[in-house]
Amino acid sequence: MLKIGLVSVSDRASSGVYEDKGIPELKYWLTTAIKGEFTVEARLIADEQPLVEQALMELVDMHSCHLILTTGGTGPAKRDITPDATLAIADRVMPGFGEQMRQISLHFVPTAILSRQVGVIRKSCLIINLPGQPKSIKETLEGVKDANGNVLVNGIFASIPYCIQLLEGPYIETQEQVIKAFRPKSALK
Repeated sequence: MLKIGLVSVSDRASSGVYEDKGIPELKYWLTTAIKGEFTVEARLIADEQPLVEQALMELVDMHSCHLILTTGGTGPAKRDITPDATLAIADRVMPGFGEQMRQISLHFVPTAILSRQVGVIRKSCLIINLPGQPKSIKETLEGVKDANGNVLVNGIFASIPYCIQLLEGPYIETQEQVIKAFRPKSALK
C-alpha cells in the first residue's frame, strides 16, 4: 500500500500561533486525486534544519514512505530552510520537479522565481517541497487549467505515479478529472 509522508514546516503553526493549513489541504487533495487506499504519516515542525532533516529521514528510513510532500519554508528568507534540509538528506536530486513547480506558479504570481523548491530521492522515496499556501499547493499539484478545465501546463503530480513506479513502489492510479497520471504505454497496467 502507498505510504505518504506529509511535513508542514512552520514556526508559527508548530507553536500554536495559528492553525496549520498545509497538511489538511494535502490530505484533502490526495483523497480526491488518488484512486485506492493509502496511509499518511504527518509531521508539523518548526523551521529548524535539524528537525526537518530528522523528520524526513524518519519518514523514509523508519516508516518506509514512498512519497513525502513538504509544505512551507521554501522562500529566500533566513528561516526558510526546507530545501536545504531536503538536499542534505538526499541521495539524488530530481531538478525537473523544482523547475516545473516554478513554471506553474509563474502563471499565478511573479514572485514564483523566489521559490527554492526541490525534488529529491532518498533510498526509494520521492521527496518534494511544495509551497505553503493551500491554493498554491493545489495549483502546483494540478497545474494550470483553462476555464473549461483543460490542462495548459501539467501539474507535478502527473509525473509522480510513474516516478514511484520506477523506484519500485506501488502502482498509483489517479482520478483523471483531478490529475491525469502520465506513463509510457510500456508502463501501463
